[in-house]
Amino acid sequence: MRRPVPALITLSVAAALVTGCAGGAPDPAEPGPPALPVLEAGEANPMIAEGVSVVAGASLYKSSGLGPSAANPAAADGTPQAYVDAGQFPGGTLPAGVSVTEAQGMNALARIKENLEARGLRLDDVTSMRVFLDNAPGTARADYAGWNRAYRQYFANTDLTTGETVLVPTGTAAPAAPLVRNPARPSRFALEVASLPVPGWLVEVEVDAVYPPGVTPR
Repeated sequence: MRRPVPALITLSVAAALVTGCAGGAPDPAEPGPPALPVLEAGEANPMIAEGVSVVAGASLYKSSGLGPSAANPAAADGTPQAYVDAGQFPGGTLPAGVSVTEAQGMNALARIKENLEARGLRLDDVTSMRVFLDNAPGTARADYAGWNRAYRQYFANTDLTTGETVLVPTGTAAPAAPLVRNPARPSRFALEVASLPVPGWLVEVEVDAVYPPGVTPR
């Protein structure tokens, strides 16, 4: 017996729900979205898209792989703790339940944000993401849960039905407002690798982003 095919919706529909325009006809004078992420129907807060179609003629930006910056002078060079942002976590001390992968993930995504903004783009222009994770010393596998908490601080943290911000946890703390409110759900993969190019990195991220109408690539 064949499995049923799940219904799909595009982010253009979801965006209408977020802005309160569900059911309204699109304005023919307005340019359409340059990218159409496909989301599973019925989910108000999906983490990622099942795929993204980029409209012909759209301008695409591809970042290099970026990891966290060395932002913890109290830690030894080349250690995972050296890439914990001491500005966010004073002294590089991680609160309860916050893993070093989670802290590095937030640091790396902050670098992605800076990289995009230098090109005139924003996090909500990201259409796809590739993530490479190394396991922390003394652990058997990569910390996907910690990475996913970091990701929700910058992506996929609005309810597509109501438009409300979704609170996200940092470690085991009570959920709170994310670092960056962003409705975008890019397509994404995350996988564990044997090592990353910079000693101490546990996270490396690269993204594709599409320039919105009216924004000139630079």
